Amino acid sequence: MEILLAAAAAAVYGLGDYCGGRAARRFPSLAVTLAGQIFSLLVLAVALVVLGDPVPGARDWAWGAVGGAGGFIGLTLLYYGLANGSMTVVAPLTAVVSTIVPVAAGLGFGERPGGLAYVGMVVALAGVVLVTGAVGTPHTTTRPFIWLVAIGSGAGFGWLYVCLDRTSDDSGMWPLLGVRIASITLAAIVLLATRPAGASPKRVPLLALVAGVFDMGANLLFLAATREGLLSLVAVITSLYPVSTIVLAMRIDRERVTRSQVIGMLLAGLALALVSLGR
Repeated sequence: MEILLAAAAAAVYGLGDYCGGRAARRFPSLAVTLAGQIFSLLVLAVALVVLGDPVPGARDWAWGAVGGAGGFIGLTLLYYGLANGSMTVVAPLTAVVSTIVPVAAGLGFGERPGGLAYVGMVVALAGVVLVTGAVGTPHTTTRPFIWLVAIGSGAGFGWLYVCLDRTSDDSGMWPLLGVRIASITLAAIVLLATRPAGASPKRVPLLALVAGVFDMGANLLFLAATREGLLSLVAVITSLYPVSTIVLAMRIDRERVTRSQVIGMLLAGLALALVSLGR
């Protein structure tokens, strides 16, 4: 079940990233992050009411809040990178880094997947590396600064994943409320301090709100997956989210991919099968 939940989270994350990246082309990335996360509270509120989980203790709230800081950094940098660089490069590079952090943490916490799962993890990382265009010549040139933005984004997401995994199983989805409170607070403070041009609430694009809904939906799926299985495996499967972002960029924005990137997406599918069999 955790593999299916993680795969669903990956698909939904990719959809949200595409919408957020497109919105950030017309609106400051920080404002897109804030608008989407505020709107996503509606999705979380419905989930909390439907599930009816008891309110957890301070420890789970703390892990959620600390993770929210990483999520805010990751999402804001990702939207900036997607808006100012090639989606077919930024999204996969972010995924590589966001995978390394929780996988290393999971193994450090003592997780020991099966042998076939280890093979799948290596194949997944190889696939994502190929999708980044690190091998071969990409059709779209990406500035070194955007590469750094993508790396920073991945580190933020990786930290969020680790923090969510540290919450207790009986805390339900409440830690995500801590995540949102922290990220919205930080986004509002930075937005008020910097006041970027064009950040009027009256001009928030619909895509920013849609991105927020997808992001929260993916967070719900990811947290449910970590409750079912190992963080190291869930993180690897979730890292495949650039595939849906790239497919949309290819179909809608007409971005081109290299042969190595196509091979990378095929390896991503193989990795999903290997991890599923070897967990």
